[in-house]
Amino acid sequence: MILGLIEHDRGMLNEMSLEMLTFGRDLANRLNLPLEAVLIGEGANALAEGLQAYGVSKVHLVQHPRLDDYAPEAWAQSVVELIESEKPQAVMASGTDRGNEVLAYVGARTNLPMAANCTEVEPGDPYTVTRVRWGGSLLEEAHLTGEPKLLTVAPFMIPVEEGEAAGELVLNTVTPALDDKDFRVRVVERVKSTGDTVSLTDARVVVGGGRGVGSSEGFESLDELAALLEGAVGCSRAVTNQGWRPHADQIGQTGARIAPDLYIACGISGAIQHTVGCKGAKQILVINADPEAPILSKAGYAVIGDLHEVVPVLNAEIKKLKNQ
Repeated sequence: MILGLIEHDRGMLNEMSLEMLTFGRDLANRLNLPLEAVLIGEGANALAEGLQAYGVSKVHLVQHPRLDDYAPEAWAQSVVELIESEKPQAVMASGTDRGNEVLAYVGARTNLPMAANCTEVEPGDPYTVTRVRWGGSLLEEAHLTGEPKLLTVAPFMIPVEEGEAAGELVLNTVTPALDDKDFRVRVVERVKSTGDTVSLTDARVVVGGGRGVGSSEGFESLDELAALLEGAVGCSRAVTNQGWRPHADQIGQTGARIAPDLYIACGISGAIQHTVGCKGAKQILVINADPEAPILSKAGYAVIGDLHEVVPVLNAEIKKLKNQ
């Protein structure tokens, strides 16, 4: 069977896991194998029934008194024990920070290779995988060996599709043998953001600011635009390096990866590290004074001009439409 690790945060499903299940179901169908899933922590049990709509025939519910929040080594050990008992042909997760982290630990504990950020897979011995490398600038074809095969699925690359599983959903509750060393790294506290009420990863509209914004005060018009569009504000790494916005607002290879309906990039040149983070956007509007800015090649629409003049006018027009 093919086993998929479902990523969640205290029972809230990460949508990237549905992309992974779509990818995994295609592989399972080609191999004529069942698709199964693993949910870790009691808070995730309520998600089990919904997974059948994506082709999952069996869900392994991993429960343990100390699995009340994320602990990468404990999650990995839980997967390792399922590998030993269930003998899957492949184990996959979404190519998020958490998915890559857990499967990297699994690989270390089983002495198996792991292929990260895959977009295609051709089963065989070995598997042939296509994966995203160098911040999205290169697609690499590689051979993946090992029993089972460990791989993660590149975010925002696989359209989510539902698919029926044969028969009734089977639930299998397991309790892993975990000890203190499995909880050396764990989430012990959460600090709520004081910024946007809409998170970057969930927002349907994201307004991004780069070095061209000029200062932290320069983000006031961008904050207003995001509020008018019920969106969130993000930024480039150059902005966080200057201390104008917190790292939590950063979009890019070392920040958040977004997939809004609309991304408005203001004063952003478009280094590859940033475009990796926003390539999941359905539409990109660029506001930039530089007609040669690299990000223009990614844009569906562009306004060539000073963002400090363009954005306030845009805000005013939106207010008129909203009768504000």
